[in-house]
Amino acid sequence: MINEILSLVKKHEGWRGNECVNLIPSENVMSPQARALLSSDLTHRYTSSYKFYMGTRFIDEIEEHGEKLAKEVFNAETADLRPLSGHVADLVFFANFTKPKDIVMCVSEADGGYPGMWKKALPKFLKYKVIAFPFSKEKMNVKIEEATALIQRVKPKAVVFGASLFLFPQPVREVVKVARKVNAYVGYDGSHVMGLIAGKTFQDPLREGANALFGSTHKSLFGPQGGIFLADKEHGEKVKKNMFPGYVDNAHWNRIAALTVALAEMKEFGKQYAAQVVKNAQALAKALGDYGFPVVCRSLGYTESHQMFLDYGGYKKGRVVAERLEKANIIADCGVRLGTCEITRRGMKEEEMEEIAVLMKRVIMDKEEPSKVKEEAIKLVSEFQKVEYCFK
Repeated sequence: MINEILSLVKKHEGWRGNECVNLIPSENVMSPQARALLSSDLTHRYTSSYKFYMGTRFIDEIEEHGEKLAKEVFNAETADLRPLSGHVADLVFFANFTKPKDIVMCVSEADGGYPGMWKKALPKFLKYKVIAFPFSKEKMNVKIEEATALIQRVKPKAVVFGASLFLFPQPVREVVKVARKVNAYVGYDGSHVMGLIAGKTFQDPLREGANALFGSTHKSLFGPQGGIFLADKEHGEKVKKNMFPGYVDNAHWNRIAALTVALAEMKEFGKQYAAQVVKNAQALAKALGDYGFPVVCRSLGYTESHQMFLDYGGYKKGRVVAERLEKANIIADCGVRLGTCEITRRGMKEEEMEEIAVLMKRVIMDKEEPSKVKEEAIKLVSEFQKVEYCFK
């Protein structure tokens, strides 16, 4: 059994790590320095806010460095790296700032919102009522006038921006004024765009009026899988006080050490990285659009984030496309959201986006045998095996 598991991991790493064009927008790749820390001795250790465990002085320093870097990178008054995932970070926000029967407004699952925030997930267990932002599918964004009118009418306890399908900055600044008038907390789930926010290329939710910015750390932000919670002093201190042991017991210090390295890399290289991510997304979207793929929002330049969206009318047809691409070693999800996080981190630029678009065209539009395209995909990836935007 042990040999079988080791063999499967080796096969996975050889295939996904070395031979695939990864276009999944919710994935990225860490630097060797950050990745190495995940298997450090920190993996075995505990600590607690009550100083119950001895032998934690270096762990405490790591946490201090991580929080300091996070506050610098995101220009936040408070930072907490302990949430174990973006979903846990969402849970922390709602558990701290809502009560049962409160109304929460966010982007609906049908409009590309995060399913974990929608009716069958957190609202079901925390007992708050969730309603949808008025949303334009044509512009893939919140409708400002309708949203502000709805907030005035229903007076939600919390208004949360962010989405899983996230192409454009959302109107935080415009909506927050009305939210404050009805005493609503304003949150921003930046899971997908955290790296772009850190790299100053998307929007700045905390400067635009959000009380808290939270989410996962492994999508456009190139850290390990996990979560982060950033906020102004008032709301952040409340969260930090309740984090342990309410929402997180052992915070996985190997992950926090790796995230701290990623934040240092983001501080140093984030602007160049994030700018290239967006350039690559726009270049790939345009090339695919020119080849006849159903890329949404052509009139708006397709995207301002790391994502683009090929609208095949649902997961059923999307799965057919994704499965065919996978046979050519081009990895996408069944919603056919495409992302440029990982390929950018590996050093690809606009020229390679055109090459990827051609490979996809051959597989999907021209119906060429995927196995023939697969060889060229492997060749392309073989030229980009080093992780860029990190300390050498």
